[in-house]
Amino acid sequence: MPEHLLFLTGRLAEKQLHKILTQMQPEFTYTVHSLGVKVAALITAEMISRRLTDTFNADRIIIPGRCRGNINMLAEKFNIPFERGPEELKDLPLYFGKSSIKHDLSHYTLQIFAEIVDAPNNSVASTLARAAYYRQQGADVIDIGCLPDTPFPHLETVIKALKAEGYQVSIDSLEPDDLLRGGQAGADYMLSLHENTLWIADEVNSTPILIPEQHGHLDGLFQSINTLQEKNKNFIVDPILDPIHFGFADSLVRYHQVRQRYPNVNMMLGVGNLTELTHADTLGINTLLLGLCSELNIDAILTTEVSTHAHRAVKEADYARRIMHAAKQSETLPKHIDGHLMALHETAPFPYTLSEIKELANQITDPSYRIQISQEGLHIFNRDGFNSATDPFDLYPKLDLGNDSGHAFYLGVELARAEIAWQLGKRFNQDQPLTWGCATEANTITIDLHNFKPAGTTLAKPKKP
Repeated sequence: MPEHLLFLTGRLAEKQLHKILTQMQPEFTYTVHSLGVKVAALITAEMISRRLTDTFNADRIIIPGRCRGNINMLAEKFNIPFERGPEELKDLPLYFGKSSIKHDLSHYTLQIFAEIVDAPNNSVASTLARAAYYRQQGADVIDIGCLPDTPFPHLETVIKALKAEGYQVSIDSLEPDDLLRGGQAGADYMLSLHENTLWIADEVNSTPILIPEQHGHLDGLFQSINTLQEKNKNFIVDPILDPIHFGFADSLVRYHQVRQRYPNVNMMLGVGNLTELTHADTLGINTLLLGLCSELNIDAILTTEVSTHAHRAVKEADYARRIMHAAKQSETLPKHIDGHLMALHETAPFPYTLSEIKELANQITDPSYRIQISQEGLHIFNRDGFNSATDPFDLYPKLDLGNDSGHAFYLGVELARAEIAWQLGKRFNQDQPLTWGCATEANTITIDLHNFKPAGTTLAKPKKP
């Protein structure tokens, strides 16, 4: 017997819901039931509890995506599972096409090293505050960046304070004295050693990150790898990512060459040379580079948030590594897994055509204004008329607002949101803020980032090739 679903909706959406379900030709059987409310988005769990008198022998009940209230209470009362469907009816086919795939974003194998670049100039308190911010954004290791020819008398104090708060710490310098002091103070990692400073790895317990002494030349790096493998010591390899027009393409080749020669060594990619040194939105850059890390099995990235335009870099990398990991585990493209990497655009920004919006408008019998967008522009309508424009100012003379300044303010805000959504190709839902993925503070990951053990929290001991 096929599963039988009950869809609860409002009067205005009932006809369209029937149409979409018919076009879907689903494997399940279904009943569509209007609760007597005009607008489906106004349905609440309490309303369902009062008004639903027949469950139509349903195995599951699908309620509007914007339905507010406790649906667990409904499931207990009716002894049937309740689910919120998509916010837009047009997304029902996608909803059911993907409903069996639940991507778990709580896992990842790549570690984020977040650098505090001017640590010698910061107090211990300000360094701890910055570390707390980085950890909240998703960083696994706090990188203490030393500065050339700049005294760092409180280096040991900073590292010990961070370790006391439970942080993993790396010391970042090319000066042997800084690296030794950092390692002796308890740093977990050292950035960076090369063939002529490799001796430091014998003096402290910190895991070294290896780079070529002569930039772009891998022979010395290979020598360092072989030396530490013979000693059975842990290490991470960083062939160095170069900025665009200063060796970027060649540096990508180096990463591939190292991975081909040493399939099992731990590797690091310094994404900051692109996110910091390219005036473009960092979200796409991080996504692409984390995809590269996923393909090459790169275990760690080094990033920072120095430039103002890069001040979400750690959070972006955190989402990107989780999404790439989920895609890789599912052996699928990194599509339709999670929306937090989609900030400016959306996959289906205009769910309704102009003719469909006009059809809805013809059913309106009250004076309240509705606002929707289509590829053609902005549309505002009530029982008294239907108006369209691409500039909200063109609509103002056509609206009957009287002296209601509050209503005018409300419509101004909503039309501004609608214009932005139309211009960028984003979803617009009246009375809902626009969504910007992980590009804003308001959008944070829903899982607890640090109260679980992610896969690969501790980088594994490298194996001989």
